[in-house]
Amino acid sequence: MKTLLISASLLGLTACAATAPSQTSAIDPVVAQEVVAPVAPKVVELGGLTNEAAAERLYQALINANYLATKVAPTKVAVQFGDNQFLLEPSINSAGIDRILLNRFYAVHPQLQASQELPVVIGTLNQKLNFAKFVLLDQGAVIQIQGTVTFADRVEIEELRRFMLWTNGGLAQVAQSLPDGIDQYIRPIPLMQQMVPVKP
Repeated sequence: MKTLLISASLLGLTACAATAPSQTSAIDPVVAQEVVAPVAPKVVELGGLTNEAAAERLYQALINANYLATKVAPTKVAVQFGDNQFLLEPSINSAGIDRILLNRFYAVHPQLQASQELPVVIGTLNQKLNFAKFVLLDQGAVIQIQGTVTFADRVEIEELRRFMLWTNGGLAQVAQSLPDGIDQYIRPIPLMQQMVPVKP
């Protein structure tokens, strides 16, 4: 009796295994191709475009690669990267090297704007660090942090991702070296209001 039950179980499993391939082969190959998700672009061709057209193409490529992005000006694209936002600005030069400027902006509290130490700190950062340039704007009301990705005609999305990651890492080290409580006086300026992460 036990042998009969085992044999029946094996026959049932064999029958299931035998019918599985025929069901798979019955799928129409055309239908199977239609449900395949599009591959995100790995390289964005920007050579020969105007800065406006390059910004539009970059924006579309970031959206297709599943980044949260929005155009904030004809030549500027804001992108969410982790908890941070970057402003990307293509600068296409038909006779030379092409660039994408990556910017972050921080608002400075009025008490700190009047400080004589702030320009000294900014100057020191520019002397000691090489991952970005630090600039005071609007009479000290805004700190702009700018890096540059250079390329010729085409740029990889992965290259942009790594550059933003590198910049984030550098800024995290800068933040650790600043006095405690400075984050109450210097805060990121949101570029994409509706996409700012909500803290619980």
